[in-house]
Amino acid sequence: MIRVQVLLDRAHASPGVIDGRSGGNTEKAIRAYEEAHDMSVDGVVDEALWKALSRDGGPAVRTYQLTREDIDQRYVSDIPSDYGAMAKLDCLCYRGPAEMLAERFHMDEKLLLALNPGADFNSTDTRILVADPGAAPEGKVDRIVVDKSKGELFALDADDRVLMSAPATIGSDDTPSPSGTMKVNGSAPDPTYEYDPDKNFQQGKNRKKLTIPAGPNGPVGSMWIDLSKPTYGIHGAPEPSQIGKSGSHGCVRLTNWDAEALARLVQPARTTVEFKG
Repeated sequence: MIRVQVLLDRAHASPGVIDGRSGGNTEKAIRAYEEAHDMSVDGVVDEALWKALSRDGGPAVRTYQLTREDIDQRYVSDIPSDYGAMAKLDCLCYRGPAEMLAERFHMDEKLLLALNPGADFNSTDTRILVADPGAAPEGKVDRIVVDKSKGELFALDADDRVLMSAPATIGSDDTPSPSGTMKVNGSAPDPTYEYDPDKNFQQGKNRKKLTIPAGPNGPVGSMWIDLSKPTYGIHGAPEPSQIGKSGSHGCVRLTNWDAEALARLVQPARTTVEFKG
């Protein structure tokens, strides 16, 4: 299953986090790939899918040697769940090299550790096995379709060619996502998050405005794509394994790497975002 997920990721039909397990997000990715390649759409790993995906070739994993930069970048020991406690921190950084490298290679941290038992992630002598998801998608996104019924996002160019698809967490029962069509205003890497319980929602006992610091473990992850409807955006997430499995506060939540890939493709004031389903 690791190879299937890696090859789907290389084809820009993102399965979300590569965890080596079958599940809803992998099935979504298979269906998106099959539809984009005019195949019979069933979401099943079969001979036809293997044949199509294997045209890419190459191993699903590769070796990587840790660098001094990997080890010495800023980390935090713990991430609180309470926004008030978060606001007191300087950075919602990664908790260590293992978490950082797992996200760099689109992996679940548990899978990274399982592939590298006993590895010392604080040594530049360490060589590890990592997934090899390939190059990021290219092109210019003309429109984004957010399919609420599928829990999935599709980015299309002017010729209606799917440049990338990704599983998404889209609103919740308490804070549903919007309907209709809007535009992308722009994008912001490493965004802070302005919490305002009067405009959005109340988190815990926090009744005052708060500025939550930037970082991949912040409420909106490592990327914010701003939409023309006030307070709404497409953004990253602190827990990639929970994409499509837990609610968001009305926005569209992707893995950090999928949000970053999408941000490089959108055209401010031109790319439209359609919510359907």
